[in-house]
Amino acid sequence: MSLERFINQAISSWMSSEGPDSDIVLSSRIRLARNISKYKFPTLFSNEEAKAVVEDVVESVKNLELKELGELELLKMDELQPLQKRVLMEKHLISPHLAENSSFGACLLSQNEEVSIMINEEDHIRIQCLFPGFQITEALEMANQLDDSIEKNVDYAFDEKIGYLTSCPTNVGTGMRASVMMHLPGLILTQQMNRIIPAISQLGLVVRGIYGEGSEALGNIFQISNQITLGKSEEDIVEDLKSVVGQLISQERSAREALAKTSNIQLEDRVYRSYGILSNSRIIESKEAASCLSDVRLGIDMGYIKNISKNILNELMILTQPGFLQQYAGGPLRPNERDIRRASFIRERLNMEN
Repeated sequence: MSLERFINQAISSWMSSEGPDSDIVLSSRIRLARNISKYKFPTLFSNEEAKAVVEDVVESVKNLELKELGELELLKMDELQPLQKRVLMEKHLISPHLAENSSFGACLLSQNEEVSIMINEEDHIRIQCLFPGFQITEALEMANQLDDSIEKNVDYAFDEKIGYLTSCPTNVGTGMRASVMMHLPGLILTQQMNRIIPAISQLGLVVRGIYGEGSEALGNIFQISNQITLGKSEEDIVEDLKSVVGQLISQERSAREALAKTSNIQLEDRVYRSYGILSNSRIIESKEAASCLSDVRLGIDMGYIKNISKNILNELMILTQPGFLQQYAGGPLRPNERDIRRASFIRERLNMEN
């Protein structure tokens, strides 16, 4: 395994594999925040402590009992170019915080890219497990196994009454963020999403864009995740999320059925217009590309388009991001140059399918 593979290969296993309910749920993720008790938190630690944290975490995973993961690859942030870090972020393998703010940060990646252990992000350790489709319980099981294995070698900052101690108070307790990435064009087209989002918030969950907090919901893709980390067990938090996501899946399918009954020809026309734009454009901005890709993916799921893989939305949403476009170009591109290259990539990918 090499850095070049993680950078140059656009498709992670969560993008290319089909999990349960994958027509609506693109991926499921568990992230656990942990700190090592003998060191100051990353907001206060010295450079020497930061280096020691990396060494301790790397040493602790050498004897991981999860043999199916294979050898984990260590990537140090200060050894990567800004463009390389951006590509890893666009693939959801590292967080924006680690990419932008951590001089002494690092990341351990599994070969299939389903497991990422970020070091010296906002906390000393961020364990991330990313599975295709609606597999949030399976992701939690994997994260807990990794967590238990690491804890055999380091002492976590933990309080008997509060739980795991974290740099940000909103993560104290379980230190867990459980999130599901969903494609919800039916609820957008039937104008139900604006009503649903406040209702979800009242249940202790939050709705965000494709790259989490502060990001935009491009291509009708939303992240649904827990807000509460204190006062509930990890299992209870996941069950609450599963209940809401299950309802959203049902509502999205109902919305698609309603569109097929009441606006079938209009919806089919919308799908093929978007397909035509993607197939023929010579220049396309990221928002328009995301919107058209969402329409095409909906058309595939509803049976209008039959000769294209349903994973094309996952793939091209990543492949046409600024970092990837510039990585393949071999250097920086101006916005207009990125729009030209984005259109070219999409045409080539669709031609491969045909």
